Amino acid sequence: MSADPKTRPDGRGLKELRAPQIEVGFHRASEGSVLYRCGSTVVLCTASVDAKVPPFLEGKGKGWVTAEYQMHPRANPPRRESRDGRGKAPSGRTQEIQRLIGRALRAAVDMQRLGERQISIDCDVLEADGGTRTASITGGFLALALALDTLRRRGDLLTPVLRMPVSAISVGHVNGGHALDLVYTEDSRARVDLNVVATERGEIIEIQGTAEDRPVARTEIDLMVDLALSGVAQLCAIQRSALLAHGLELDSLLMRPEEYES
Repeated sequence: MSADPKTRPDGRGLKELRAPQIEVGFHRASEGSVLYRCGSTVVLCTASVDAKVPPFLEGKGKGWVTAEYQMHPRANPPRRESRDGRGKAPSGRTQEIQRLIGRALRAAVDMQRLGERQISIDCDVLEADGGTRTASITGGFLALALALDTLRRRGDLLTPVLRMPVSAISVGHVNGGHALDLVYTEDSRARVDLNVVATERGEIIEIQGTAEDRPVARTEIDLMVDLALSGVAQLCAIQRSALLAHGLELDSLLMRPEEYES
């Protein structure tokens, strides 16, 4: 007998997010930071501004956004043997995830307007229960926005550089139903799981996904992407509310629609 598709480990409905809890300004030394919690997944996201760019961009008048991702040794129940980068190269998984985060957040920024400076987003996973990469992107955007506001208040940034809010969410085919924002036990047994990165307006930046055991119909993928985009829209609204509670109106950092389209 198969499990009831409406029953989830934490009691949520299939289309229900884990309600994020966001602590803005958690890390005092960085230009922007949030402690981002969704269920039992907790990620510290910081944004640091550097007044120089990588060598391949020097003299071009353009900026850069990059990301690093790290799992705390006790992010999962068994302690990891060591941190990535301590006596060994980062794992392939770590490198793949931090490249994803970097691509996602660069899509949110006009690099020409940013000027010759680099913003580094550090995502440190303190506790993991599924969705660490999507939480890192969603929290990372908040840290990025806060860093840009810091530059603006310093007088170092005179025009908006953000195109659109960006967030990410997972969606899966679990127990015969489509479920939003998977926890680990769902992700580990999903017939199909996708990570979807998109803008507030539903423009897709990246989709990562795979089917286990057997292929899946295109119609199923379309339905899952639609569900994921509804989750992204909810997360972008939550991002706005978290920033507003901190005194930052996100629209003040966004380019005008006609500038974004050009």
